[in-house]
Amino acid sequence: MSLLKPFSKIPSLNAANILLVESEELFQLNLAKALVEEAEVTVNVRLAKNLPLPLENEEGRARIDLVVFIINLTSERSFQSAEASLKYLDPRYFLGKVCFMVTNARNASVPTARLDTVRKLAASHQCPLLFAEDQSPDGVANATKRLLTVLKVSAGFVPTATALYLSNLTRCTVPPDIDQPSFD
Repeated sequence: MSLLKPFSKIPSLNAANILLVESEELFQLNLAKALVEEAEVTVNVRLAKNLPLPLENEEGRARIDLVVFIINLTSERSFQSAEASLKYLDPRYFLGKVCFMVTNARNASVPTARLDTVRKLAASHQCPLLFAEDQSPDGVANATKRLLTVLKVSAGFVPTATALYLSNLTRCTVPPDIDQPSFD
């Protein structure tokens, strides 16, 4: 059980590595397929239900350029898994190499307090919060485009931008009235 560190390995040549962390696998698998198919560069996708990653593969594991925590708002277990996994990341990952992706935000049965909690979590770690529609192919395609943009910057493929700069532009901020009754 060790921390996942962003700079402990040499980056892959002309390849970006992304780790998708989700306790439920359906959207994770669809997104992984789309990331590999749509990318203009070589994208290696790693999948995990939670962190820490197993120690037995640590030597052969490539450096991970971006960690994406996918949170299904209809599942309390999904949020708890993401929150518990955060402690297994080196703090330097939060400098532009972590983002949160939320699914089912439009679902009427989702308590608004859960969305507020996820927004606070992303804001407290100064990470981007992306919203995705996981029920349609167009939603998966849009999520793929957004993630590829963030991944290219995190992997260093955009010469004029750094992951920290992108993180400052896209990080989640919580409005001052977040503790008031939710956004109805």
